[in-house]
Amino acid sequence: MPHALKQKKRHLLRIIIPAYPAFNIYSFLAHKTTALGPVCVATAAKEVPGWDVEVIDENNLRLFGPRDNAGGTDHALLERLRPADVVGFYGGLTSTIPRLYQLARFYKEAGAITLAGGQHFVDETLDEALSSGLDYVAIGEGEETIKEFLGALGNHGGFNRVRGLAWRDDKKIVRTPPREPLTDFDGLPLPDFSLLRYAKVKIFPVGRIRGCAMHCEFCTVKSHLRFASPERLLENYRLLVETKNARHFFIVDDLFGQQRNETIRFCRLLQDYQATINRKLNTTVQIRLDKAKNPELLTAMRHAGIHCVAIGFESPVEEELLAMNKHLRPQDMISLARTYHDFGFLVHGMFIFGYPLQEGRTLRLSVGERIRQTKDFIRKAKIDTIQVLLPVPLPGTELRARLQDRVFLRKDMGWEYYDGNFPLFEPTPPLTPEDMQLAVRKLMGKFYEFKYMFYIAMKIFLFPGLVLPWFNIKSGWARWYRNWRNYLIRFGGWITIRGWAEKIHKDNFLQKLDTARKHLGARTSQAAGPHKGPPPA
Repeated sequence: MPHALKQKKRHLLRIIIPAYPAFNIYSFLAHKTTALGPVCVATAAKEVPGWDVEVIDENNLRLFGPRDNAGGTDHALLERLRPADVVGFYGGLTSTIPRLYQLARFYKEAGAITLAGGQHFVDETLDEALSSGLDYVAIGEGEETIKEFLGALGNHGGFNRVRGLAWRDDKKIVRTPPREPLTDFDGLPLPDFSLLRYAKVKIFPVGRIRGCAMHCEFCTVKSHLRFASPERLLENYRLLVETKNARHFFIVDDLFGQQRNETIRFCRLLQDYQATINRKLNTTVQIRLDKAKNPELLTAMRHAGIHCVAIGFESPVEEELLAMNKHLRPQDMISLARTYHDFGFLVHGMFIFGYPLQEGRTLRLSVGERIRQTKDFIRKAKIDTIQVLLPVPLPGTELRARLQDRVFLRKDMGWEYYDGNFPLFEPTPPLTPEDMQLAVRKLMGKFYEFKYMFYIAMKIFLFPGLVLPWFNIKSGWARWYRNWRNYLIRFGGWITIRGWAEKIHKDNFLQKLDTARKHLGARTSQAAGPHKGPPPA
């Protein structure tokens, strides 16, 4: 049933970004940044009269953050210090959902009203969510929803008028009409990172473009592109530089470079701003590979201080690219990647290993041959850093619908495994789940090795001899820095992967995988039997 607030002079909304699972290999970067969406929602909520708002990022709790005996966030202490009336949860990463549910139950028992939103929450997950400590689920973008929701709480009802909201009324799930995607971004307040408590942010997330029209079957982001003005994004930079002394930025847009002329205009605005304040800023973007065909755009990006591009190569295997709805050939991808390299960008390559083919298609490459092709591709494309993941059948995606009879049961592989580091379904033969797990470890383990510690020392020792004779100090520095930076990251990656592998062993993952395959086989046999019925939950 819909809730109402107790009478108070002021109320507190606490928005929580749940911690990654303990064995997630990307936790290191999370200590330096945060998620943009929760900050945007909190900023919008701050405009509601009578409400105080704070954001707690469990992955970035470096400034006096309260810790419990297990090293996590001490929410009991937070509640004693500042009792929350409403607690919102960020469900943008499926692997954090078990932690989200754990916290939702805690806060609900403490008397708070609980609300969650994010890409994880779709039709197939709503019943579970509303049975796991959540009073409400917001579907779609949250800036307007949170304001209307808090307003409805203050007016003791009227939730039916809040679009994009779901709750349980007795045993029935109630859903209001969907909320239209936002288009007037210039009318929204700039994200207020001062609402983020206890965090120490080095890399600030910013954005201008929402949506993606690429229709990759493994992705949950599918909507038409919507753009804010270049001036708004520049003002976001200005605010963070002048209030947070920010130097490093990550533009979270999936498709930086779309709306080409406006992107170039933004780059020139950013270049002029840096010249005005006499300070260089460092920016990383996510961009499509085919934008390498536009030298004017790449030149503007370099002049604006965009140093690193993150590119979803996905696979060097042509058949897998077709299965993903990608429209590039591996040989063309190598040429385009080298163009980014030649322009001076650091290239971070993202890959999906062992993507499942559609029914009727076959690919008889051995796991060893796939590993070899991927290594050759990375070397030829001159990629600086890599991220190799396994396919993840996320809720609400076309991939999950296609693989529904091959996905392991959730009782064996819970949401905490849905981060791209674990096999979650029976793959296309001749691959096995064990092959996929081992392949990722081999590819990442070969790229991120202990030996790079010695390469780092060597580069430091040779620094004067490599830089000074060039006379062009800027060019010499760029040549030296690129290799030194890559060696440093590769050695750091070795440390991270080693810890990740140890935690997998302690988690007895291979035993869980064996159990999951047996249960999947039993389910398949049952479904194929003479009395075919629904698969077990």
